[in-house]
Amino acid sequence: MDLLHILILALVQGAAELLPVSSSAHVIVAEKLMGLDPTAPAMTMLLVMLHTGTMFAVIVYFWRSWRRTYFSSMAEFQRQAWYIVIATAATGVVGLTLQEAIKRGFAHNAPDFEIEQLFGNARLMAAALLAAAVLIIGSARLPQSGSGALTARRALWIGAVQGLCLPFRGFSRSGATISTGLALRIDRRQAEEFSFALAVALTPAVLVKELHRLFKTGAAGAIQHPNGWLHALAPDFAGMAFSFLAGLAALRWLSGWLERGHWHYFGIYCVFAAGVVLWVG
Repeated sequence: MDLLHILILALVQGAAELLPVSSSAHVIVAEKLMGLDPTAPAMTMLLVMLHTGTMFAVIVYFWRSWRRTYFSSMAEFQRQAWYIVIATAATGVVGLTLQEAIKRGFAHNAPDFEIEQLFGNARLMAAALLAAAVLIIGSARLPQSGSGALTARRALWIGAVQGLCLPFRGFSRSGATISTGLALRIDRRQAEEFSFALAVALTPAVLVKELHRLFKTGAAGAIQHPNGWLHALAPDFAGMAFSFLAGLAALRWLSGWLERGHWHYFGIYCVFAAGVVLWVG
């Protein structure tokens, strides 16, 4: 995999990650078109580095609005932090339970099974894209009064739905969480801010998990000399920078469409993307 491949993947992932269209599905399709293996540990590690780039884009983009809301006072910070903890805990419970159920049912409890082995399954990806499309279009059709404030119970629901996204590439995390917030009558801007606050909370844990997987699978065996990590991950860091820039542009697009009531267009696109995934797969 050369730098051009990483640049393409970074732009695809950076743009799609923060739009509700499943960046992972787009990156996997791009990997297949370029003849790369989306299930390889090095590829999943690159994907996490690209996610890290978009995480920094989220922090930069939302910092001013978060400072006015989440950091307006100590009481408000504690309240919002508690909602994030509740939602993240629900994500972990639902996601890990679902992964264990998949391991038992799909892989017959094989000890060496990892959820990443499903990432190349085109039918599963297409089904997840269609599920995201239904959720996005359905939430867009509901009356958007925006009168419901974020509460612990609503945060729990949003976190639980986010947990459903973890094992399935194609089930957009941002699409699912923002749509759930809209369905719960949360203000559009607040639903968007909370969705991406959860992304910032979740990304470091995913990064640690993938680093562990990289060592466990032996893919890190070639990186034993003192400067090995820096040399091996330098292209990934370049990709992270490109995904950061693409992520900033995508956030502007998302916020504009969400505020103008164009949310359902993302769902329509997911239906189209599902057909492309099946064709490529």
